[in-house]
Amino acid sequence: MQKVNIVCVGKLKEKFYAEAVSEYCKRLTRFAQVTIKELPEKRTLAEEGELILKELRGCVIVLAVEGHKLSSESLAEKVKTLCDAGKEMTFVIGSSCGLDGKVKNAADYLLSFSDMTFPHQLMRVILCEQVYRAFMINSGSEYHK
Repeated sequence: MQKVNIVCVGKLKEKFYAEAVSEYCKRLTRFAQVTIKELPEKRTLAEEGELILKELRGCVIVLAVEGHKLSSESLAEKVKTLCDAGKEMTFVIGSSCGLDGKVKNAADYLLSFSDMTFPHQLMRVILCEQVYRAFMINSGSEYHK
């Protein structure tokens, strides 16, 4: 079964965000084994970066404002390519202060969802939904319209 890891700094504090992430992860279980690793916020990005680097597996996709912007269909193509190659995927969401350059340099791909700024906790929900959407697109489901 496909492995999808999400490495993120900080905990989800709002119950509604945690419930949304839980729902998308539950839906994803028909396609992949999903693991979310929450790392503690540290005093510096370098300290957070060291913790993140220890968790990287397979193809590393880091969320970064300067990353590539993809449509949902293009993300689905990227996910399909990785699945077809049997590659584990690790998505990384840094803290609300950003990411250490070492983490970005370790990435196989930098992904940006928008030029806009989103609440840090909401990004986890958006990422989980888009990964779920990618798998649904690849399965030929009607979910993506």
